[in-house]
Amino acid sequence: MTKSNSIEPRKYLSIDSMVQGLRERFEAIPDPRRSASTYHSLADSLMAAFAMFSLKDPSLLAFDLRRQDQSLMNLYRIKSIPSDTQHREILDQVDPKQLNECFADIFYELQRGGVLKDFVFHDGQYLLAIDGTGYFSSTTIRCPQCLVKERKKGKTEYSHQLVVAVLVHPDRKEVIPIALEPIVQQDGDNKNDCERNAVRRLLKTIRQMHPKLKCIVVEDGLSSNGPHIQDLIAMNFEFLLGAKPGDHTFLFDNFMKMDELGQVKNLSAEVNGSSPATQTQWHEHLQLNSSHPDIAVKFIQHMEFDDQLDVRQRYSWVTQLEVTPENVLKLVRGGRARWKIENETFNTLKNQGYHLEHNFGHGQQNLSTVFATLTILAFLVDQVQQICCPLFAKAMGKFNTRCAYWDHLRACFQSFRLITWIGLYEAIIDGMTRGQPLRHFNSS
Repeated sequence: MTKSNSIEPRKYLSIDSMVQGLRERFEAIPDPRRSASTYHSLADSLMAAFAMFSLKDPSLLAFDLRRQDQSLMNLYRIKSIPSDTQHREILDQVDPKQLNECFADIFYELQRGGVLKDFVFHDGQYLLAIDGTGYFSSTTIRCPQCLVKERKKGKTEYSHQLVVAVLVHPDRKEVIPIALEPIVQQDGDNKNDCERNAVRRLLKTIRQMHPKLKCIVVEDGLSSNGPHIQDLIAMNFEFLLGAKPGDHTFLFDNFMKMDELGQVKNLSAEVNGSSPATQTQWHEHLQLNSSHPDIAVKFIQHMEFDDQLDVRQRYSWVTQLEVTPENVLKLVRGGRARWKIENETFNTLKNQGYHLEHNFGHGQQNLSTVFATLTILAFLVDQVQQICCPLFAKAMGKFNTRCAYWDHLRACFQSFRLITWIGLYEAIIDGMTRGQPLRHFNSS
């Protein structure tokens, strides 16, 4: 037995267990089709689409070549795989809201396994980063769910966007998506309204699925407005929201006045090796803006200086958390961790083999959103494996990039008859080739 054979993933968070859990959740989703006219079940169709995104196939047509792949059916619990055209027709009718329960199922197992203890950030609370991103844009392809925008020279752009909520931590490279919400045409005519309305629905979904979850919501400067802060307070979310001088003139003017009066608290740090000199300031009671005299916030500003002591970077946030000399730098790190939803989430989904922006099929109802949701679900499963499955981490560690690993993973399906994921990971770790017999492992 090789050394890698002694490494065991956590039972309920192994890829085999998560795939089985997804299968059971998909089976619970009502099939809108007449049962007498169906050959491929909805659960099989959803599971096959998840497998496509899990394996990072570049297109539905490429995945269609795997329809008779017994290894794929073994590992993903699939009984039959529809053709690419059938796949689009079946999944176009699925309500994407029902897929959010898949994220909740995995989150429950993470809590049950104690994995999320490492994600607790402050006072028993998690950092919940929320942001929006686009994943489809075209001037010719459209569906009734598309956002419509008039561009220059009379061109009309059709697009899809969504907002995602992700658990982050300054000390963790992994992120945990917990829910998402599509931005729909009825949300408004400008970016602020669209995203704000979708985030409100997203927060309600999170509270319904996790009524006792203690979170500090971290978002960019567009979120630090009166209506959104009122929503957060009403739904019992703490917050640490970015604030920019150009968007919050009233707030920054009052902060400067308080500074001139000597009523702003300061914490400075000298240059230490490669770290820049910093100054952190905060005030414990400022009115958010002139439109909302009833909303008072605490304001934090953090500055980094270059060698000439000129301001190199300036960050600022509003919050209702208690701010003290002992925790202010920790809160600064929490506010800056918001970038993990941009870098470790959206950038990975768009540039590290997940093909989020590729049009796998647009459909006439929900297909585009269903595919985007399954892509992020596959990303979540990978993140959980990265945390909980040493075999996955060891197999991926043999390659310089994620994309190189995905390429090799797909090649193994062509080379071996696979029974379990452990057998697949062992084959990658041990550098096995087509001509060698593949050991089978029972992961139950």
